[in-house]
Amino acid sequence: MDRPEKNSLETILVVEDQPVVLEVVRAILERAGFHVLSTSSGAQAIQVEGITQGTIHMLLSDVMMPDMSGPVVAQTLKKLRPDMRVMLMSGYPDGNTLFLNYGWHFIQKPFLPVKLVEKVNDILHTPCRSQGEDHF
Repeated sequence: MDRPEKNSLETILVVEDQPVVLEVVRAILERAGFHVLSTSSGAQAIQVEGITQGTIHMLLSDVMMPDMSGPVVAQTLKKLRPDMRVMLMSGYPDGNTLFLNYGWHFIQKPFLPVKLVEKVNDILHTPCRSQGEDHF
């Protein structure tokens, strides 16, 4: 099977409570050719998922947010969309260790735009390595 055209109609749901960071991440991904749904909270992300008819290829969520943590958002949305890929982001050092058991990916903030786009493309275009939810 041929690999899909890079970024062709791939949708990424971005969840970030810091407005400036949300806008920058959205702009980076849109310039790279992705369709971006952006929300500022976990509750909004769940609402957006509920009204989105098409595929959401990836969730990109901040880890620490006031209303709901990124891992909780990811767990909730993965139940509704099991094929959706997940990448979490955080400015806290060593934030990636807890998420590896789920097969989720992680990017440390701050990141260069080219690194974000590279990592998103790698995650979307490589076989899923999810380990499930029973590995803690």
